[in-house]
Amino acid sequence: MCGPTLAYPALAWKLGEQPCEKLGWHGINILVAKLYMMQNIRPPTIDPQAAQRWQALAVPESPWLHEEVARRMQERLDLIKRQPQSWMHWAPLNGGMAAHRLLAQHYAKSACTVLETSDPRVNQVRQALSSPWWQLQRWLQPETAVVSQVTQPVQMLWANMNLHMAADPQALLAQWHSALQVDGFLMFSCLGPDTLKELRDLYQALGWPAPSHAFTDMHDWGDMLVAAGFAEPVMDMEHITLSFETPKRLLQELRGLGRNLHVDRFPGLRGRRWHAGLLEALADAPLQINFEVVYGHAFKPVPRVQVRAQSEISLEDMRNALRHHKQMVANPGPKEKND
Repeated sequence: MCGPTLAYPALAWKLGEQPCEKLGWHGINILVAKLYMMQNIRPPTIDPQAAQRWQALAVPESPWLHEEVARRMQERLDLIKRQPQSWMHWAPLNGGMAAHRLLAQHYAKSACTVLETSDPRVNQVRQALSSPWWQLQRWLQPETAVVSQVTQPVQMLWANMNLHMAADPQALLAQWHSALQVDGFLMFSCLGPDTLKELRDLYQALGWPAPSHAFTDMHDWGDMLVAAGFAEPVMDMEHITLSFETPKRLLQELRGLGRNLHVDRFPGLRGRRWHAGLLEALADAPLQINFEVVYGHAFKPVPRVQVRAQSEISLEDMRNALRHHKQMVANPGPKEKND
């Protein structure tokens, strides 16, 4: 089948007139990125109001899967030699509070800022991160600032398992870009399109609406990173399969991971008979769920000034460009030796 990924079927009619053998998949991805930049197309299967309610919902604890993904993403930090002096953890209640403590140990000498998506979540994080005055750790590490909006850009931004629940991912990527200093880097993860494939097939066989909204392909995320102003995006993915002892335990785990944000989801509350039918259908199938996990990494480059008859540049961008130029002059790098 030729065309854009399942997550963005609204683009299909725009690309359908172009022969795929002429465009190629790379050409299609370029067109998708351009369409995003021009029209700011949002994921068509996500209900924005449902996504907003989810962002404000209280989270009793970070899901096990998110903590595991964060642990795997932390292993990638060993490949990055740059040690940031400041870093930000975006929405750690969903991304993993245990992972936050490991990151704080990894960057023990770096200033940390935690950003949450609502005031109740901000208070919950503050309480979770507060240490008694008699603990030595409180006095040895820099104090963590917990905020609901970005107040100062940082050199590294960590966002684990949040992007796939955003109704406007481009706006979120733009916020991440603004939250980073020039030459700062982004580390993020999210779910990919093969996630919940078994559950989708089951719901389709029973004639029910989809159990979740569609998830975006990692190649589209790479295009959107470039469109948002990031440079050198590196995308990777893996599959994680979870097995469960009972159908009830499976549903419990899924409820902790998020909510069904699909615009065509069942509009009301399901009854006991439907729930019993779901448990019965799950019991007749292998109690395994596959999750496609997408990892992304990108830098914020020095802004390029397009020279025209009349050009405009913000004061902050000018300062960053001058600061970067001074660093390049002071550290020009190794010189070539002539034989």
